[in-house]
Parts: sequence; structure tokens; C-alpha cells
Amino acid sequence: MALEEFDKVEQELSQGWVRTAKDLFAGASGGITQVLLGQPFDIVKVRLQTTSQYSSALDCAKQIFKNEGPLAFYKGTLTPLIGIGACVSVQFGAFHQARRYFEEENLKKSPLSPGLSYTQYYLAGAFAGVTNSVISGPIEHVRIRLQAQPHGAGRLYNGPMDCVRKLSAHNGVLRGLYRGEVVTILREAQAYGMWFLAFEYLMNQDAKRNNIKREDISSLKVATYGGLAGEALWIFSYPFDVVKSKMQTDGFGTEQKYKSMTDCFKKTLAAEGYAGFWKGLGPTLLRAMPVSAGTFATVELVMRAMG
Repeated sequence: MALEEFDKVEQELSQGWVRTAKDLFAGASGGITQVLLGQPFDIVKVRLQTTSQYSSALDCAKQIFKNEGPLAFYKGTLTPLIGIGACVSVQFGAFHQARRYFEEENLKKSPLSPGLSYTQYYLAGAFAGVTNSVISGPIEHVRIRLQAQPHGAGRLYNGPMDCVRKLSAHNGVLRGLYRGEVVTILREAQAYGMWFLAFEYLMNQDAKRNNIKREDISSLKVATYGGLAGEALWIFSYPFDVVKSKMQTDGFGTEQKYKSMTDCFKKTLAAEGYAGFWKGLGPTLLRAMPVSAGTFATVELVMRAMG
């Protein structure tokens, strides 16, 4: 088995840019699936995180449907549909690039055991998250502004590009459009470190338990493990996400409540206690299972189809 693993790693490393292109394409496909499945859940999560007008996730969903109509659940979808496709593409591309780096280093030290340790899986996932944050930061900022804005006459932005222009006009691109980037980087590193670690652990354990190759694991199991990895992603990173949402719906100038990430953490703790960092977790976990399952199942299907 070690010799087969060695040959597989050597073959992957020799493919270079071809393998990377496949990773990016598979990731983009998974990203589109992720947005289409997850957007309705996401708007409920953002509303619960940033306002106190709803008594529960169900109440929030009912009020959105009643007051804004069914299409409101897809507010701000255009930005993530384009952007999240790019983000997931970058996530998987960066993860596999880091994985191949670790495999190459492991080959030098122990030619018959080039596989990654679980610490290395986490680090590869964290690298993917940090790389992704450059794109996800502004994309999510725009999406959250569009999701959280008042309905009807009180709306602040006429669409994604109008939102980008107005956010950039306040304090420039870095302090306006990229507001909350530090906490975004921390969230992405922790979230995707855990996401890939959990998925790889479950896949490897299944292959070992049943003495089969990874590619022989059924699509249903891949989806199940992907869904469980999605739960791990949010459980281990959710407080960062709450702070990010609060900062990215905060006002500008005299209306700004939070001076920094640290200030937001302190004020949230003082006003809401530790429970404030877990607001909206219910719909988030409900969303995570199908979204993450669909993402990994799509990526795995595309990767297997491309060979």
C-alpha cells in the first residue's frame, strides 16, 4: 500500500499546472453548488447576527417571506455566485498546492510514507483560507451589506457595483471595502483548516477501515463526510464570523460603533455575553450540512471525471 501511495504522489507532483487547473475547475463547480444551496440560509444567519428584531430563525424566515417576498432569500446572490465560485476554486487550488508541497517534503524524509499528518492537513487548509480571504473579504462584505439593508424605500444600495462604489468612497478600498479583513483572515484560517482536516480524516478512516482506495468511496459517503466537515467548519470558527458580520454592517463616520476587531469583541461580550458570539448558529449548522455536502460531492465528482 505504501508503494502505491508513493507512485500516486510522484505522478501527481509531476503533473504540475495541469493538476492545479483541475483543482481550480473542480473548486469553481463546487462553489456554484454551494451558493445555490446555501444563500437562503445565509441571509437568515446575517439578519440574526446583526439585528435583534427576530425572536428565532423561523421567525426571521417568516418575516422575510411575508415582508420582502420569496426572492428576498436570494438578495445579493449575483456577487457570491460569481465570487464564491472563484473563492472555492481558490480554496481547493491552494489546499492541494499546499498538500503537494507537504507531500514533496515528506517524500524527502520518508519515501515510503509521503502521506500528510493531520497537522499538515490543518495547515494546508489554513493556507487555503488565508489565500481565499483576499477575495472573500470584499465579496462577503458586499453580500452582507445587501442582505442587511432595509427593504423598499429605505434601501441603501442599488446593486453589487453600487455597493462597491459607496463602500470604497467612505474610507477608500482598504478601510472601506476591506473592512473586517483581519477577522476575516482569522476566520478563514481556522474555518478551512478544520474543514479540510475533518473531511480528510473521515475519508482516510473510511478507506483504511474498508481497505479500499479513496476514489472507491461512494458518492453518498463523500457527501456525508463533506456535510460533517461543514459542521466542524462553523463550530470552530463561528465567533469570528459574528464579529465579522457586525463590523461589515457597522456604520461609517459618527455612526460607526466598532473601532476595530478587538473593540467589537469587547463590546459584544459586554452587551450580549458569550451567547452573543453564537447568535444564528442554528440556521448556520442547518445550512452547513447540505451546502458542504454538495460542495465536496461536486468537487469529488468533477475530479474523478477528469481523472
